[in-house]
This record gives sequence, structure tokens and C-alpha cells, in this order.
Amino acid sequence: MQPEVTRQNFDQWIVPTYSPASFVPVRAEGSTLWDQQGNSYIDFAGGIAVNALGHAHPDLQQALQQQAALLWHTGNGYTNEPILRLAKQLIDATFADRVFFCNSGAEANEAALKLARKAAHDAAGDQKSGIVAFKNAFHGRTLFTVSAGGQPAYSKDFAPLPGGILHAVYNDLASAAALINDQTCAVIVEPIQGEGGVVPAEPAFLRGLRELCDKHQAVLIFDEVQSGVGRTGSLYAYMHYGVTPDVLTTAKALGGGFPIAAMLTTEKLAGVLNIGTHGTTYGGNPLAGAVGGKVMELINRPEVMAGVALRHQWFVDGLNDINQRLHLFSEIRGLGLLIGCVLNEDYSGKAKLINQAAAREGLMVLIAGASVVRFAPSLIISEQEVKEGLARFETACRAVIEGAGS
Repeated sequence: MQPEVTRQNFDQWIVPTYSPASFVPVRAEGSTLWDQQGNSYIDFAGGIAVNALGHAHPDLQQALQQQAALLWHTGNGYTNEPILRLAKQLIDATFADRVFFCNSGAEANEAALKLARKAAHDAAGDQKSGIVAFKNAFHGRTLFTVSAGGQPAYSKDFAPLPGGILHAVYNDLASAAALINDQTCAVIVEPIQGEGGVVPAEPAFLRGLRELCDKHQAVLIFDEVQSGVGRTGSLYAYMHYGVTPDVLTTAKALGGGFPIAAMLTTEKLAGVLNIGTHGTTYGGNPLAGAVGGKVMELINRPEVMAGVALRHQWFVDGLNDINQRLHLFSEIRGLGLLIGCVLNEDYSGKAKLINQAAAREGLMVLIAGASVVRFAPSLIISEQEVKEGLARFETACRAVIEGAGS
């Protein structure tokens, strides 16, 4: 019999890098979870844009169980059928010719940056090593990726940081152009800044980055860890913008909750990472491949993409209705089912209070900085769950406005 555990045990046993909610979820189905006491919660957080098909999807359960009965892990001295099939699905659905599999978005971005550096070194020598990233970006928590992310709060405690990384202003092409030159090996950008406040790129900005990278023979990397796998209403956000990168990173929703990530790239660039230059023990394992393959099969369908657009409208209409009554947000922005509600000046800095108040009302939401409430729900969330969740959200917002959340 398993020993009883509580939320307090987290504070006793776990390294304190997180401050999780006061309740402990134990069961979930669709976009509803239940905690240890049987209380229900509507899930607008989606495991931080991970649970693209909700919780306990029967087809994902079946894919995992069937593969678990066959083969779990061999390491990369061997390949396996599920991961080869998933590679082909990704290649057929995107610009890519080759795929590298790993376990997290940070690992995928690490691989992308290493690929860009090695490609430049091989072609032009060590002096071509500069990386241009953007302020308020987020690319992961490894030392390399946290340095590329333009948020000093995440990196300052770990100096000295890897060098050669400069940060331009997001959506400011002139700012980027001032930093990109012939010594630049890569530009890494999120088509939508997620952690940075749910800020979509302007089309002209991404087009301009593509032109600058072509001019200076730099690799253009799109970090689609959060925006990929249907989140924006296109399979990947680059398709929405009509701008094709040289490298794309994808994770989060790719496994629907099972850890998997991938770096997608072209035939020409892929050859740079030859045998022994990069690797991962768990990356590309059969379990992840089986689940990821089923996720791709279920999401990469026109009716699912159309459903994301429909659900986006449900959310935006509902949030605008709430805002007409409460006058809480200065802007509601985002693409598809990655939505940010920007708090107005009167409530600046209170996103966490709204997050906590929502939990008390039976709703799970995210924040993106101190003044943006973020939604990243399942791509197939039901209309009833959206309506009920928004009703709970309005109650939570009223509580904060009235001071009950402080």
C-alpha cells in the first residue's frame, strides 16, 4: 500500500525551485482534474501548453500501453520503429528533411544552437559564432538556453554565462539588424513569445529576420516549443506566417504529456552533426515515439485546426464579455489557443493573485510575467468546459478586484 502524501511533503522533500498550488491533482479526464479531496478543476493551463489533447485521451493511452508491452528503451546504439515513423510524419508535415529527437524544449534548443555554431565553424571558422536572440525570450533552463533567453532574472545567478549572445528588441527589426552581421551564426526567435507575455511576432518582423539571415549566412531558428503542434491553429506557427526557418524546435504538445522534443532541420544542416557530435540517452525512445506518433496523427487534421480557431473565438468573446463588466484587462492577445490577458495599470503585477484566486474557484490558469494571465488549454476542450471555466475565472477576478485575493 502506498503511503499517504500531501502538499506539505513537497516543502519537506523537493528542491524548492517551484511553488506549486495548494492542491494535489490525482485524476483527470478531458479538461477536468480532481484533487485528493475530490474537488474539480477546469484546466485552462494544459500543463503549460503540453496537454494538447487533454488528459487521459483513450487513443494516447492505447498507444502507450501497446508499446509498453513491446519495447521501452534501448539507447541510441539502436533505432526503433515508432521513432522512425514519427520522424517521417514530421518530415512529411513540415519543411524539414531530418529530425533529432530529445526529451525537452531546452534540449531541442540546445541542439539547435550547437548545430548553428558547428555549421558556422565548419564553413567559416571560429570567428563566426555570434548568436542574436531577443529580450524577454524564453528558450529553456540549461546554461546555454537560459543565456539565449532575454530574461536576466533567469540567468543572472549563474554567471559567468556562455558568451557571444546579443539581445535585440522583439518585433523591432531595426534593433535586430543592428546586431546581425557576418560574424552571426544564428538568430533564435519565438514566433510567439510565450513566457515573455504571449506576444505574437509581426509578420514583417519575421520576414525581415529571414532576409537578414540569408544576407549574412546565419541560421534562422524558430523556437516553437510552445507554439507548435497545432497551438496557433496551424501545425506550426511558421506556416501561419509564411516564413520558413532553417531549424525548428518542438516539444511540449508533441507528446501530449509524455516527454519528447525534436529539432527539425534541412538535409544540408543536418550533416554537420555527424556521428558523436551530439547525443542523448533517452531521446528517441520507443515509448515517446509511439505516443508522439499518435499525437501527430490526431492533431494534424484540418478539422482540429479549424477547431482551434473556433475555440479561440469562444475564449476571446468570453474574455471580452468579462472585461466589459470588470474592466480588468488592457489587451487580450495571442494566436489560436495561446492567449494572454494583459492586466491594466490598476492591476499591474497581480497576475499571480488571479492565478491563486482561480485555483480557489476550481480553475487552472497560467501567468506570463507579473501582469499577464495566460491560457493554453487542450486543443479539443469542450464548449461546456470553456463556459464553466470562464465563469469560474470571472468569479476569481471579482475576488481579486474586491481584495479577497490579496
